[in-house]
Order: sequence, then C-alpha cells, then structure tokens
Amino acid sequence: MQEPIEPGYMVFVADGDVGVGAVREVHADSRELVVNIENGGDFTLPAEAIRDVHEGKVILDMEHLPQAMREALKHPHDAEDPDYEAPGSQDETAGQ
Repeated sequence: MQEPIEPGYMVFVADGDVGVGAVREVHADSRELVVNIENGGDFTLPAEAIRDVHEGKVILDMEHLPQAMREALKHPHDAEDPDYEAPGSQDETAGQ
C-alpha cells in the first residue's frame, strides 16, 4: 500500500533522480493531484500517473502522463543558472 500523498512532496521521474517539481494539491474525492513542474507549470494528474510514493517522494509513471507534461519534463532545470553555487557548497580549503 502506498503512503498518502501530501502537498509539498517532491516529484521525481525516477527514484534516485533529481526532483522535477512538487505536489501542490491533493484531491482525494477525484483521485487526482496537482503538481508543479519546475519551468513547466501546474498539471493535474490522475492516480494512475503515480508509480510509487515513499519518504515524501512521488515517483511518476511516464506512460500515464499528459503529453504536455512529458514535454515540460524534458527541460525542468533549464531556467537555473549553471554558474550558481549555493553558499557553503565550495571546498573551504580551496585556494588556500
């Protein structure tokens, strides 16, 4: 049995991959959820589009996703600055 899905859970194409979005809404009555895909917007998905749920992660089933969402998933991180490094991410001994 899958654990219940909650807003804020991260969304993944495959377990172990980088997250591509997050759950915004869960509609238990219609068995649908709204997910926001980075750089792609919001999509409403049927329960069949979920392969697995565990540890606050929602793993998608690509075969059951709308075509527009599949297209959005090709480029979820394109808007990110490739030169950005989070504070503290560099080796502090570098350059000494």
